[in-house]
Amino acid sequence: MAAEKPVLSKYRDRMDKAISTLKDEFSSLRTGRASAGLLDQVMVDAYGSTVPLNTVGSVSVPEPRSISVNIWDRGLVVSVEKAIRNAGLGLNPVVDGQSLRVPIPPLTEERRKDLAKIAGKYAEQQKIAIRNVRREANDDLKKAEKDSAITQDEQRRMETEVQKFTDEAIKRVDEALKTKEQEIMQV
Repeated sequence: MAAEKPVLSKYRDRMDKAISTLKDEFSSLRTGRASAGLLDQVMVDAYGSTVPLNTVGSVSVPEPRSISVNIWDRGLVVSVEKAIRNAGLGLNPVVDGQSLRVPIPPLTEERRKDLAKIAGKYAEQQKIAIRNVRREANDDLKKAEKDSAITQDEQRRMETEVQKFTDEAIKRVDEALKTKEQEIMQV
C-alpha cells in the first residue's frame, strides 16, 4: 500500500468552515436592531420532538425594532411563544392570532458587555477549532514523511503553508469579532 501525499486544500477548507460557523453564531447574537438570524438558535417542542423554529413557521423583519413569526400550524403558537421566551435572548413575543410579533427592546450597557463576552467566547471556540485543524494537518504531514510519501523538505514547506493558512484564518476570526463587538456596542 503506497502512502499518499496530503492535500493542503482540505485543511484550508475546514478552517474556512470554522469561520463561516462563527459568522452563523454571530448572526444569532442580538445587536440593537432586529435580524431574522436572531431566532435561528431557537428550538421548539413540536410533534413530539425538538425542531428549529424555521421548520414550523416563517421569520421576517417588518421593521428595524421587531421580528414577525408566522406559524404554519395554529396548535404550535403556544410552543413557539414559550420557546422564544425561554431562549435566553431577553425577548417577549406577543401573540397575534397565528403569528407572533417579537419587539426588540433597546439593549442596556450591561447586556451589551455580556453579548460582547459571548461573541468573544464564540471566536475563541473557532480559533481552537482552527488550531486543531493545523495540528491534524501537521500530524498527517509527519506521517506522510515517515511513510516516504513526501520528502523532509516538502514536509517543512507544507507545514509552513499550513501555518500561513492558520494565521490567515485566525486573523479573519479576530476581524469578525472586532466588527461584531463594534456592532454590539453601537448605541
